Amino acid sequence: MRRTTKASQPLKSKIDVPWDTTGVINADSQVSISLDQISLPPNQPRRYFDSEALKQLTESIKQHGILQPILVRPLDGEKHELVAGERRYRAALSIGLKVVPVVIRELDDNAAFQFALIENLLREDLNPVEETEGILQLLSLKLGRSVEEIPPLLYRLQRLQNKASTVTHNVMGAHDGKGDEPTHNVMGGVENDSTNNVISDDEGDIELSTHNVMGETETDNSDLNQEPAVNPDLKIVESVFDGLGLMTWESFVKNRLPLLNLPEDILDALREGSLEYTKAKAIAQIQKLDERVAFLEQAIANNWSLSEIRQRIIEKKTPASNENTESNDYKERFTAATTKLRKSRIWSDPKKRKQIEKLLAQLETLTNVE
Repeated sequence: MRRTTKASQPLKSKIDVPWDTTGVINADSQVSISLDQISLPPNQPRRYFDSEALKQLTESIKQHGILQPILVRPLDGEKHELVAGERRYRAALSIGLKVVPVVIRELDDNAAFQFALIENLLREDLNPVEETEGILQLLSLKLGRSVEEIPPLLYRLQRLQNKASTVTHNVMGAHDGKGDEPTHNVMGGVENDSTNNVISDDEGDIELSTHNVMGETETDNSDLNQEPAVNPDLKIVESVFDGLGLMTWESFVKNRLPLLNLPEDILDALREGSLEYTKAKAIAQIQKLDERVAFLEQAIANNWSLSEIRQRIIEKKTPASNENTESNDYKERFTAATTKLRKSRIWSDPKKRKQIEKLLAQLETLTNVE
């Protein structure tokens, strides 16, 4: 699943990063160190690697070497920890390179993880699950909260935003000029009763009066010109999404957060990049785990299109639906027949009564077999 909407230079982000990502300032700071001096960090944002893409990178490094240096930070002694460039590191390791080019930067844990997150988020081949989880981790760092607290916070900000947009409006009423009824201008603010004023005004002897909608308390008209306070959390959230340039935070809440509610087997397939998001949502409709896992494996192996997946799911549901309908239909017919039988005069006919006895014996035999 290649993404074509991101910049060709993956680290050109508006979010502040702890070193120059264009390579212009740091062009002379590149050094070479032994590969065995580099260790992977305990919390690396990237967990899945496309084996085919890694193979192609390995072949490229065999022919041309590592063209872009790996970013590391110093640890105790001569050891260094990888910050960005894990694919290059893995490729170098697989072909047995002894020395690799690096850029060494002094970074604390927070800055190193933040940089790795941003680099990972701006990859072109990032799958939607990794992207969603990465954005939540970045928001967690920026807001100083745990990752688990971020989704509820975003939903709360969404509710406040929706409430503000519905409250802020103007309702204008016309005046007939006779002085019997004032012209009302009702203005709603963001959860602020003092800004909801009804102002009556007219030419002639009618006095200008300012009434509060909720009561008769006079208010200062200067309050109407004040800008509502900006939620500090919302400001940080907006700055993160503006910096990444991937989507708006509203779109993220609407389209990406629900993705994390998908079953774990579906999420794993998305993380590995073996399934598109639209197909994943369709397959997630299958409730039974064993049926869903089998269907998922077939869909990936045969590369079914979204329309094929939807059609097969419909066909899968139909037999069970028909069977249940027929079963219910038989029960209803039996109930109706026994009700009629009780009220019928058939019991007075010896021949028909014998037929009923035979049918009852057959039914009793069937139930005994079960």
